[in-house]
Amino acid sequence: MSIFSDRKRERISNLKKVAYELDLNFTASDEYGLIALLRDFALFRRGHSKKIYNILHQKDEWHQSKLHLFDYKYVIGGGNNTRVLRQTVFFLQSKQLGLPQFLMKPEHFFHRIGNYLGWKQDIDFAEFPEFSKQYLLQGEDEEMVRYVMTNDMLNFFTVEKDWSLEGINYFLIFYAHNRLLSPKAIIDFYNKGMYLFDLLRQEPSDEFL
Repeated sequence: MSIFSDRKRERISNLKKVAYELDLNFTASDEYGLIALLRDFALFRRGHSKKIYNILHQKDEWHQSKLHLFDYKYVIGGGNNTRVLRQTVFFLQSKQLGLPQFLMKPEHFFHRIGNYLGWKQDIDFAEFPEFSKQYLLQGEDEEMVRYVMTNDMLNFFTVEKDWSLEGINYFLIFYAHNRLLSPKAIIDFYNKGMYLFDLLRQEPSDEFL
């Protein structure tokens, strides 16, 4: 029995405990065809050999919403240059969302150079310079992107660094690039995702805080 198999079994066992604590179900493989639903997101357009697995999902639909938390891996390159990337993803599908298509991800030096040269659009907020320094924010409808990025959203991501967030209409995904979260960290990740949902939904409430 390999160490890898032992770690895989241990992760599944611990994720089942997390699912129980969050009152969610656990499914080992993608029985719901999530890959097809997510294909328009930047994260899921990269690479090949894509796989969604270790899925935590709600037992019943609430508020016309469906939640999935899962591990995701894909491969870039090939041969001696093959690289496997893994991350934990929070995915929410809800009719309470009406999001413009946008992508927010950590901003790096080459993004700043590209923006200076006019290669990339970056939506900045003069009143939130730290957020604008930390994140690259892109979207076709800048006015709508600014509308959904409220002060609460900007304050949150000013403190919370190195996350990625993507929205398309009723779909929202939240993740850290190439970061597979430990089972212990997933409860906090779940709470962060639900907080963001509460900020972005059309009728916010205190229910998920």
